[in-house]
Parts: sequence; C-alpha cells; structure tokens
Amino acid sequence: MIWLKRLAALIAVSLVAIFVLDKLFPPPIDRGRDVSVMISDRDDRPLRAISRDNGSWRFAADLDEIDPVFIEALLEVEDKRFWSHGGVDWMGMVRAVTSSAQAGRVVSGGSTITMQTARLLEPRPNRTVGAKLAEMWRAHQLEWRLSKREILELYLTLTPYGGNLEGIRAASWRYFGREPNRLSDDQIALLIALPQSPEVRRPDLRPEGARAGRDSIVAKLERLGYLTEARAEEARGAHIPGRRYAFPARAWHATGNAAGALDRDVRSTLDAGLQAEMEQIALRFVSELEPETQVSILVVDVPTRAVRAAVGSADRTRPGGWLDLTSYARSPGSTLKPFIYALAFDDGSAAPSTRIADLPKRFAAYQPENFDRLFRGDVRISEALQHSLNVPAVLTLDRVGPQRFAAALTLAGAHPRISGTATKEPGLALALGGAGLTAQELAVLYAALGDGGRAKPLLWDADEIGEDHGHYQLMSADSAEKVLKILRETPTPEGRMPGRLTANAPQVAFKTGTSYGYRDAWAAGVSGDYAIVVWVGRADGAPRPGQTGRLAALPLLFETADRAAHHLGESGSSRSRLMSDVQPDARGALVAFDGDAKPPEILFPPRAAELWAGAVDGRPARPFVFAGRGEGALNWFVDGAPVPLDAGGLPSWRPPDAGFYRVSAVDRAGRTSSVDIRVLD
Repeated sequence: MIWLKRLAALIAVSLVAIFVLDKLFPPPIDRGRDVSVMISDRDDRPLRAISRDNGSWRFAADLDEIDPVFIEALLEVEDKRFWSHGGVDWMGMVRAVTSSAQAGRVVSGGSTITMQTARLLEPRPNRTVGAKLAEMWRAHQLEWRLSKREILELYLTLTPYGGNLEGIRAASWRYFGREPNRLSDDQIALLIALPQSPEVRRPDLRPEGARAGRDSIVAKLERLGYLTEARAEEARGAHIPGRRYAFPARAWHATGNAAGALDRDVRSTLDAGLQAEMEQIALRFVSELEPETQVSILVVDVPTRAVRAAVGSADRTRPGGWLDLTSYARSPGSTLKPFIYALAFDDGSAAPSTRIADLPKRFAAYQPENFDRLFRGDVRISEALQHSLNVPAVLTLDRVGPQRFAAALTLAGAHPRISGTATKEPGLALALGGAGLTAQELAVLYAALGDGGRAKPLLWDADEIGEDHGHYQLMSADSAEKVLKILRETPTPEGRMPGRLTANAPQVAFKTGTSYGYRDAWAAGVSGDYAIVVWVGRADGAPRPGQTGRLAALPLLFETADRAAHHLGESGSSRSRLMSDVQPDARGALVAFDGDAKPPEILFPPRAAELWAGAVDGRPARPFVFAGRGEGALNWFVDGAPVPLDAGGLPSWRPPDAGFYRVSAVDRAGRTSSVDIRVLD
C-alpha cells in the first residue's frame, strides 16, 4: 500500500506542478488576435482591407464563413482525430515514428492541428526533440483554454501561405480574389497543400511546385473517397492562379472612419453602390475644375445617423487627395444661419413671418454687409434666410447670443473653432462663418434639422445601429419644421425645380455657404430621410475667386440627393413602417410592403453562370451585355460599381479579372435583383 500512497502523492505533486506551470507560462494566444481588418458595406460587400502594422495580411478565420468541404478535407489530410484527441494524437505519433523508422527518414511528424497551432504561435528555429515536447505541452494548454472550434479557427488564421500571407482568408483573397466561403475542388487541394511548403509551392512564383503539391492532395482525396475519378481529373486540369489579386481598396477615407481600433472585421454603415457612384461623380466633377480643387461629400441616413456614403476627397492624385477633408475644420460660411433662426423661433423672439431690417448697421467695431453689397429694407425672416441676407442673421444672433449659440452647437456635437481674436470667445461673426466646423459636424447639425431638432453622433459601424447613443435637443421639433419649410421653398438655380433635381426626386431643404475670400463653397441640406453635405475648395485653403456655394456646390448637392434616392429609396433606414404609411409611388425600402411590386428580372447573365472572358481565336473577348426586364429602364451594377452604357445605349461590362462577381439590376422604383457569377479566363 505504501507504493500506492507514494504514487498518489507523486501524481498530486505533478498535478500541482502542471497547474502552477500552466498559470506561470500560459500560451501566447493573443498573438493570434493581431489581424488585418476587412471592412464591408452594410450588405457585407467588401470595401477595403487593411493590413497589419508589419505589412502582412492575416484575417481572423470564422468557420461559418469557410467552405465546409474544405474543413472536412483539411482534417482528413492533416488530423483525422482532431475532434477527439486532447491536443496530442498519441496513436498518430506512434504511427509517425514507426513509418519514419521503417523508411529511414522523417515521413510524418505526427503533429496535430493543435500542435501546429502552438508552433505558429511560438515559432522555433530548430525542429528538435525539445521543440516537439514544447509543442505538445503548448497543445495541451490550448486544449484546456479553447474549444475545438476556436483552435481550428486560430490555426486557419495563422497558417502560412507564402510571402506575407497568413491564414486561409488572406490566401483566398490573394489567389482567388474572394472569401473562401465557396471553393472548387482544385482550390481546396491547393489551399491544403500550400502550408506544407508555402514558399516552394507559391502559385505566383513557383507554379510547377504549386501544381505538384495540389495534385498530390487531389490524389490523396481521391484515394480517401472524397473525390471521384472524374472530379479528381478535372481538379488536376484546372489552371494554377498565376498572379496575386489585389485586396479590396475602395471607399478609402470612409472606411478609415469605420475601421475604429482595427481589431476586428467591420460591417460599416456605407452602401457600396451609392459610395461607388459618389466617388465617380466627385471625380467627374473636379475633372472640370482647376487642378488643385477637391470635393468632399457626406450622405447620412437621418433616422439612424448611419453614414451611407462619404467621399473624403475626389482624387488622390490632386493636392490634398490623401486627406479626409470631411474631418478638417473649415469656415462654414452661411450654412449655420438656419440654426440661428431656429433658436430665435424657440425663444419666441422671431417667427418666419417676422419682419426684420436689412439695412446698414454697425455692431461695435463689426459692420456686416450682404454678399452683393445691397440692402433690401424690411424683409420677412423667411426671405432673409432664403436669400442668405447677412445683416438680419447677425441681428438675430445678437438677440440669441453668440456664446449661447456656440454652446448649443458644441453640445450638439459641432464644436466651433474660433481663431483670430484675442479672447477666442465667439462673436457675431459666427453668423457668417467666423468659426471652423467640419463637414461631419455640419452633417450632425443638418441631420438634427431633419429629425425634429435631435442632435446625435454619426454612425460608421452597422453593429451600433439601434443602440441608444443619447441626443441633444438643439431646437424644438416645431422650429425645425419651420426652418425646413423655409429652406424647401428657397429659390433654386435657373432651370431647377424648387428644392429638387428631377420631378421624381424628393424635395431638398438646402442652404449654401461661401467662406470669406471664396475659400470654401458649401451646400448642405435634408432630402427625404437623408442629410447631405457637399464641400468644394482647395485643401490648402487658397481662395477660388467667384466660386460661391450656390455656383460651385449646390449642383453637386442636387445630384447627390437624386442618386441617394435612386440607390436607397426615399428612406434607406431600417426603422419599421406601418402599412398605412405606404404610398403608391413608394420606392426603395417601402416597396417591400407593396404586394403587387416585383423586382426586376435578370435575363443575362443567369444565376451561377460561368462566363469566359479569355481570348477567342486569338482575339480579345467582347464585353458582356446585360439584359433584363422590369419597371422602366434598368440600371446595372457589378459589385456595387455602376456599369456604363455602350454607344448603342446597352449596359456593357468587361471583367477586369477572373473571379466571382455580383451583378445587380435596379429599376426606377429602387427595387433590386442580383445574381452571382464566375468569370473564367
């Protein structure tokens, strides 16, 4: 019995030692959480990938987003008993030692996926017995801390795929141009073979090595019964990807706001289709202006405060193009005047019909004058706001109080930057743009105007929609509605309908602004459920003589409002609607309640089609022409980017690369249909 007691004591001491060692020297799991970030739009369409700080690509793996056939084949090849062993497969270890001894060389290392994960977390330069024992110890530690699913996801995050690629998602994007959620047999075999010799089998540098590795895995899967002879032969005949696809790099500035702390994939609030079109419109717009000019655009869904499109600059090849100009403070010109009058309405000191003097007046050392240097005598406040008269605005701010007005803006989330005065205190010049605000802050204010005076922060992360972020009551709902009515009735440029671009677009309650010296041209407003802010100017703040907000920015505001209504419907928010709210001309989200409405039908390309884009008889393939039917003329998009019309007015698309694409058709009511296709070359 003594030996039993000694054995029990030894076991107890060993367990205590293991426990202490485990606590003192835990596995470095956090190293696997240093990942790249993939930012997608609100419908999970990828927009931009951001690499790790060291320039490598490693995305967090999620088993739910990986082809399950790949997972099954991987485990069959690498670790058959993964789901049952405790980190070390002792049966597999004995088999590996025996087979290696018989062959006189190392045939198999006997490492489980858990052991390989431990090695990836803690690489060791030499494959010694000591290193193997350390891996086995770390494997047990991982099994004690993580579930099998978490271990497999960690392995698929860290696995090397050649060069600066780590993990299956990075490899799938680089070699196939998409996520690994649906893989062909040859792709599955290549992704299993690559980590075994990542540099020797890199398809972009060593295609023959990649082919040999892939075909060996194909043969193994065929022997195991995973592939029929015909499928195996087809997999062996598939081409090896000879180049590396670029990671998504769209919505450069907007995704920078959505990325946040860069510690996870982000589903942003952006709409890829609208974002792509806004970028194209901005680029086209500045191409007709001086080479130093830039444009920024913001489109915000008022009910949710979700940013649907954000163009930080029109062209990165122009000066200031790498800056997100929506976040730089500029003089807002006259765009703050609606909020001055709204506070006066709240106080009861003014109403839209109140008459106010537009006559020369001096306020201490400050004497404002109108833009055209003319005065109109007594005018209604509604007229003063519509014609952006300066003296009435300064008079009203004098009654409201510039310090109170600046405090209200700050509490709303728009902090005025005051410069050029000794005290840095807000003065009456605030009415005419005498303080800096960003386009994002103006969007906060105009969204409040469209939401009964409630000011809330802008949202860039779709997961935050629906959360209570609080609000500040900048003005009463009654005053907000009065100001909106005035702005909707503002005279528009010649040839425009009052407050709208086309007869089918929602009315736009808009205000323009021009900063001192023509440095900044603004147009901001509310169109349906969207707040829109447009800025045109130079990044260095240099003047652009004669370029007013009305001339330079307002046309772009109207076009943006029209495109937002087309892409998103009159409301792109996710708030619920009552059946009684539905109107016969409902668009976008409201169409879902119309029982008779049908989305467009895509005739070509058909769903899941495989299209050949390679050369035909030595000649380049012709572009694909899309066909469909629906209500009115259809607008076509590929992965959210608009498809241009050819000389005959037909939607013509030439694929830039082989890969998977989503083709969408949108009718004039905003209804959408989509099909996924694959392009081969």
